[in-house]
Amino acid sequence: MRHIYKCAFAAALMAGVAFSAIHVFAADEPAAAPQGPMPVSVAVVGEKDITRWGEFSGRLRAVDDVQVRPRVSGTIDEVHFTEGDMVKKGDKLFTIDLRPYKAAYDQAEAAQAAAKAQADLADSDMTRAQKLFNEKAFSQREFDQRSNAAKSADANVKAADAALELASLNLDYAEIKSPIDGRVGRPDITVGNIVQAGPGAAVLTTIQSVNPIYADFDIDEQTYLRAKKSVQEGKAADMPVFMALADETDFKREGKIRSFDNQLSGDSGTMRVRAEFENTDGLLTPGLFAHIRLGNADRASAVLVNDSAISTDQDRKFVYAVDDKGNVSYRPVVLGGLNDGMRVIDQGLKAGEKIVVNGLMRVHPGMQVQPVMVAMDTLKPAGAPADGAAPTDAAKPTEDKAPEDKDTGDKK
Repeated sequence: MRHIYKCAFAAALMAGVAFSAIHVFAADEPAAAPQGPMPVSVAVVGEKDITRWGEFSGRLRAVDDVQVRPRVSGTIDEVHFTEGDMVKKGDKLFTIDLRPYKAAYDQAEAAQAAAKAQADLADSDMTRAQKLFNEKAFSQREFDQRSNAAKSADANVKAADAALELASLNLDYAEIKSPIDGRVGRPDITVGNIVQAGPGAAVLTTIQSVNPIYADFDIDEQTYLRAKKSVQEGKAADMPVFMALADETDFKREGKIRSFDNQLSGDSGTMRVRAEFENTDGLLTPGLFAHIRLGNADRASAVLVNDSAISTDQDRKFVYAVDDKGNVSYRPVVLGGLNDGMRVIDQGLKAGEKIVVNGLMRVHPGMQVQPVMVAMDTLKPAGAPADGAAPTDAAKPTEDKAPEDKDTGDKK
């Protein structure tokens, strides 16, 4: 047992000597130099004249949308189309039983012939009466009677002409024709059914024009105020407008503005705008959802930054501004649309200010950083060559230059 205690004491003594030696060597090492401000990528906020764009959602509408109703009563004898057919103005769609209207036309035609014959006879009598009256062989009363009979006969001819015209219209209305060029819907009333004319007449089918087509969409109040000058100067048609369908990402369809509504909606704070687009291929169908890009007719100065410089704080957007001493400050901003890949800043920044564009997660307000200047559009160091170009001597990396962080673009 005494031997065990002696061994333990010796081990403890050895450990204490080793710890003292380590402490002496550690005390002889020089202290680490304090780190300077962290380098971060910083870019200068730019400004240029651009076309201000806004993106909105809308629906396609037919320029002409017609509900076809009967103008005379009768039984449907024929349907001359198939649902979805393209029809021309004047093409027959339905035929109502023509026989009663043909009979009415023939009757009116006969009545017109009789009235004309009676008028011819009355004119002959009037001619003879005039001659005899001039020779004092006809009394005034008899002359007046012949004159009145001629006038009545002429009036009867006009009434017969009107009756024949009405019978002709009814006969024509019995063959229901397309009033416009367009695509016809399904026949809601088929052969054998009786239809009634009048204000409450049933809809037989619908026709919608195909080319061109309208896109109706709502713009916000700020967009309208920016466009107000163009509207007042009659330049609304010059405002560029493009459209993409729900399954398209590129705005390749170009149109023109047709109209702005006459008031702003008090409920939604928006204004209805109508644009017109060509539809020669017939692909655009009324009712489809549409993405709309609307630009101003006149170019205006705007502040532009790279989207990577923008962060989100709950429902607000912000950037980190850097002053001349490298101090970081929080700056809330109001965003506009995209322009050539750059984000428009409507409020919060001025041209010439400097902001952090990379490594935002490592930066916070109040800290001091070492700005590493990069181009706002490419986020590459100032003087770096364009993609594919040979680097200049100044831009070539050297062995003692710190490598860039691939994720943030900041120096390690």
